[in-house]
Amino acid sequence: MESDSSGKVFLVGAGPGAIDLITMRGAEILSRAQVVIYDSLVNPGLLRLAPVSATLIHAGKRGGAHKDLEQAEINAMLIGHARKGMAVVRLKGGDPFIFGRGGEEAEALAVAGIEFEVVPGITSAIAVPAFAGIPLTHREHGSFVAFVTGHEDESRGESSVPWDELAHAANPRGTIVILMATARLRGVLKRLADAGLPPSTPAAAIQWGTTASQKTVASTLAALAEEVERAKLGAPAVVVVGQCVDLRAHLKWAERMPLFGRRIVVTRASERVSSFARELRTLGAEVIEFPTIATVAPDSYATLDAAIARLKAFDWIIFTSATGVEAFIERLRSLQKDIRAMGTGRIAAIGPATAAALKKYALIVDAIPGEYRGEAIVDAIGAEKVRGAHILIPRAQVAREALAQLLVEGGAAEVVVAPAYKTIAPKGNIPGDVPYDLVAFSSSSTATNFFELMGNQALATKVAAIGPITASTARQLGFDVVVEPRDYTIPALVAAIRDYFASQRSAR
Repeated sequence: MESDSSGKVFLVGAGPGAIDLITMRGAEILSRAQVVIYDSLVNPGLLRLAPVSATLIHAGKRGGAHKDLEQAEINAMLIGHARKGMAVVRLKGGDPFIFGRGGEEAEALAVAGIEFEVVPGITSAIAVPAFAGIPLTHREHGSFVAFVTGHEDESRGESSVPWDELAHAANPRGTIVILMATARLRGVLKRLADAGLPPSTPAAAIQWGTTASQKTVASTLAALAEEVERAKLGAPAVVVVGQCVDLRAHLKWAERMPLFGRRIVVTRASERVSSFARELRTLGAEVIEFPTIATVAPDSYATLDAAIARLKAFDWIIFTSATGVEAFIERLRSLQKDIRAMGTGRIAAIGPATAAALKKYALIVDAIPGEYRGEAIVDAIGAEKVRGAHILIPRAQVAREALAQLLVEGGAAEVVVAPAYKTIAPKGNIPGDVPYDLVAFSSSSTATNFFELMGNQALATKVAAIGPITASTARQLGFDVVVEPRDYTIPALVAAIRDYFASQRSAR
């Protein structure tokens, strides 16, 4: 994002809570921010979209030890950073101009002569009822909808909210959506009843909508406040009053998803986490993306470069991961070589994901084992082809030595293990503030690094491991491995996670 002497401020709506409900424009702006000032209700996972170099400023800690920043402080920070030539993102829950102070912030920027842009977001007033299965309008049940806040203290005078008019308009075919009313819910509902809205009018309260913590209480205007107190619902919550609430009984689509209400930590490397997370979200899970490994260059390319210099001498090149494929191809590019340098050598891949990575470069796999681990590659190649063969294994700098040892024992004339990359534990926020149901490990490295980052507090965590080697590492560290798929692939891991939680529901 370009900056100039005046800088620019982007007022960006972060959406209602679910990480994937930010708009494409909002995500793109955030990915190029230099300063991000964010609210308490913003999903922390969205901050990973910002560059590592960006300055992150929390505008307040909900229920934490630090007080919220005053609005004047926030305005001053926005103006100050912009005047330094920075691209500043003001990340606000929901939409920046609905039921927040985005309008006041924009006004302060305009007065100060600061260039700004408003990036709309999905407001919780619409998204949360939708996730609870409550349409706000319906030709038979509701042709009118109003959005109001219920946080005013009416003991000091007349409310600015026209409750009488709202009650009249909503009876019988209207819907009222009330935000910020949890603390005064009983009084707000009484005002509507006193204004003539029938006590039997359907009503619902939805807490933490669109997230794994979503909880809905559906009742009537007369009984909702008591039901909310009994269920111990608190803020943030959205209250919906009107006949459309009754449609929830057969429209609560989100709650029927296999992983609804489940929060799962995904620990794959950041460049490979998205597809796994997307599949879990498709099943209704809330995913915390917390990469515990990152890929960097090895300490030395000497062994790999020497092997590439005589690449045609190898009978087999064995790839044990998709990351190894990408690192190998990138090194070919760096040395100004292409796939023709491979000559007539054959290729083996540890599994379908690695084979798919090779296919992207028009490289056909000659051997792939039925069991997706290194030791099984020997059988896939065939003992007679291993004997006397010259074999190259581009892989991580630190990895298990079992495959190379088996190839030597099988009579290979030469086995060159060439570091093509190195995995490290990245720096980042530990997901300790929010409870989670499961942590998924896709390799032994992810399990080891997660343990090192979290310490003994992680040992109460239930774990899904992609295969027996990863599961063995996790158990040795003390984790409770509850999911271990028969096939060692991400799709199989996703299916096994779904089946595990299905069995948990059945056992209740």
